[in-house]
Amino acid sequence: MRAIVVREFFGKPEPADLPNPLAGPGQIRIRLDAAGVNPFDHKIIEGALKGQLPHEFPLIPGLDGAGEIADIGEGVTGFEVGDRVAGKWLIPPVGHGTFAEYIVVPRNSVIAKIPDNVTALAAAALPTAGLTAADLIEAAGVRSGQTVLIMGAAGGVGSFLVQLAAAAGAHVIATARPDDADRMIRLGAAEVIDYSRKVPVSDSPEPALYQPSVADSVRTTHPGGIDAVLDLVSSPAALAELAELVHPGGAVFSTIGSVDEATLQTRGIRCGNINSTGSAAGLAQLLQRTSDGDLVVPIDNAVPLAEAAGVVGASGARGKTVLVI
Repeated sequence: MRAIVVREFFGKPEPADLPNPLAGPGQIRIRLDAAGVNPFDHKIIEGALKGQLPHEFPLIPGLDGAGEIADIGEGVTGFEVGDRVAGKWLIPPVGHGTFAEYIVVPRNSVIAKIPDNVTALAAAALPTAGLTAADLIEAAGVRSGQTVLIMGAAGGVGSFLVQLAAAAGAHVIATARPDDADRMIRLGAAEVIDYSRKVPVSDSPEPALYQPSVADSVRTTHPGGIDAVLDLVSSPAALAELAELVHPGGAVFSTIGSVDEATLQTRGIRCGNINSTGSAAGLAQLLQRTSDGDLVVPIDNAVPLAEAAGVVGASGARGKTVLVI
C-alpha cells in the first residue's frame, strides 16, 4: 500500500510502499479516503511520545482518518464491510497511522459511522480538533449567557470551539487576524480581536503605533470581567495575564499546558490543562451535528497524500488541512 513514513525521529516524511495490513480478531481494516493533519502528528515525529509508548519504524504518522471498512476480524459487531467510518487512532506501537491507504484499528477504538451526506474529507478533519473543542466546552461548563474568550480561534480546534460555544448560547470573543474576522463572525463569534501588535522600531522616523493587547481590549469592552478563557496558543505568562480577566467562579483551560492550576484555584477559578482523548460516542455526535448542518468543518487545505511533507508541521492554517488518499 502507499503510505507516508519517517524512518527515524525528526525524519522527513517521505512516500513508501508497505505491506497491506490484515485485520485480526476484534479488529477492523479500513481503506482510507482522507486523513486529517494535526499539530500532534509533527510532535510524534519529533519524539513527543518517546519513552511513553513503543514505536515502530518506518513510522506512519496520522491520528485522524475516514474511509470505508474493507474487512472485519472475528468477534467484531456493530460494523459491516462497506460501512463509511471515521476515527481518531493512536494505537501502540506508534507508527501505524492514517497517512496510508489502509489502517487496522481495534473495534473498541474511537470510531464512528459517517452519515451519508458528510464527505470523507470533512469526516477526516473532524476527530481530534472537534473532540478537543467539545472537551473544552464540557470542562469549562460553557452555557447560555456567559462571555467566553477563545485564544487561537482561527485554527482547527478554535474554529470548532467558536461554533460550539456560540451554539451553547455564549457571547464569544475570538482572537484572529483582521482578514479572518468575517469568518469568525460567520462561525458564531460576537466579537473579534486582532491578536497582533504593532511594535515600533527605535530608529524609525514614523511615530510609534500602539495597539492594545488582547487583555486590554477585553477590559475595555467587558470591565466587569468575563466567564471563561479557552486558550489554544498562549504561553504560561501570557495566559496568566488573560486569566486576570476571569471573575471568581469562572474557568480557564489550556490545550498546551499553560495553566497554573494552583494559583488560579486560590481565586476560585475552575481550571486545567486539557489532554483530550474523546470517545466514539462523542465523535458520532459531532458527525451527526455536521450532517444536520449545525457544525461547519473548516477545511483550509486539501492536498494529495504524496505532498504530506509540505503540510505536516506547517503553521498558520485557518482551519484544517486534509490529505486526500
